[in-house]
Amino acid sequence: MNVKDFYFELPQELIAQDPLEDRAASRLLVMNKETGRIEHRTFRNITEYLRPGDCLVVNDTKVIPARLFGVKEDTGAKIEVLLLKRREKDIWETLVKPGKKSRPGAAIVFGGGLLKGTVLEVVDEGNRLIQFQYEGIFEEVLDQLGQMPLPPYITHQLQDKNRYQTVYARQEGSAAAPTAGLHFTEELLKQIEQMGVKIARVTLHVGLGTFRPVKVDNVLDHHMHSEFYEVREEEARKINQTKASKGRVICVGTTSCRTLESATGEDGILRAGRGWTEIFIYPGYQFKILDCLITNFHLPESTLVMLVSALAGREQVLHAYEEAIRERYRFFSFGDAMFIY
Repeated sequence: MNVKDFYFELPQELIAQDPLEDRAASRLLVMNKETGRIEHRTFRNITEYLRPGDCLVVNDTKVIPARLFGVKEDTGAKIEVLLLKRREKDIWETLVKPGKKSRPGAAIVFGGGLLKGTVLEVVDEGNRLIQFQYEGIFEEVLDQLGQMPLPPYITHQLQDKNRYQTVYARQEGSAAAPTAGLHFTEELLKQIEQMGVKIARVTLHVGLGTFRPVKVDNVLDHHMHSEFYEVREEEARKINQTKASKGRVICVGTTSCRTLESATGEDGILRAGRGWTEIFIYPGYQFKILDCLITNFHLPESTLVMLVSALAGREQVLHAYEEAIRERYRFFSFGDAMFIY
């Protein structure tokens, strides 16, 4: 299976640079995965495709303002640091630019001294382990100094940090938003619950590896980055009960999907627990628990397009993308959505 099999031509102007004022006003391409039939709707019409007894599974991770701008203490040279994952209390794995100026022992100052970091060592892929020193609570210092780590294809400055968070974001730790959830409003979620649809919350902290291009020709040679996930006991029960009573498990986003598929056994039972997943879903994969998926439009040749193709078939997905381009849908993080059922 070649990476080029998942290529499509995307006009640059269709990459959404800003979120819509009304989250639920984005467009919704609805696709039947059995027949390939496509409908064009608005996201708030999602309620027409949900049924009492279904379970909507959302990822309640919260994006941290992980991009920090500082200077080297000895030379004053500018340094940009991106927090990737917390290794210990104050030690983070980070991406540092420029890396050459950030050798072990280098001290970096942020916010005039509100935060200070010392490079401990260089790890995989040139990432740096940095130990931070500060007064008070790290999250509060980060909130004051950090910026949202927007994807590289978004060049506009984000005016409101909350627009890169879902309305149900609770568990801090992501370097990127689970963007399929950005379309939901509190009112829409309330309406969905009143219809008799259960809402289950799982956590997967999205890493920046989600934007990393596939650099091999053969899909099977690609190694996925690892991400931390957690499924709590009560939520696992909710999802398993849905399956037992013949309801549909509808994942909001590829991150919720990857969490459930990682934590579900071959018997189709979801286990509560926490851990790290490197699950890579591509055509040929047999889904163990997911029935339907709400997702945004993804980058050409990305692992996310491969996951969607595993669910709905590569040719059908690429045909749907062609139609979305023809209809001028907005793509990627701040773009429009798809519902595959």
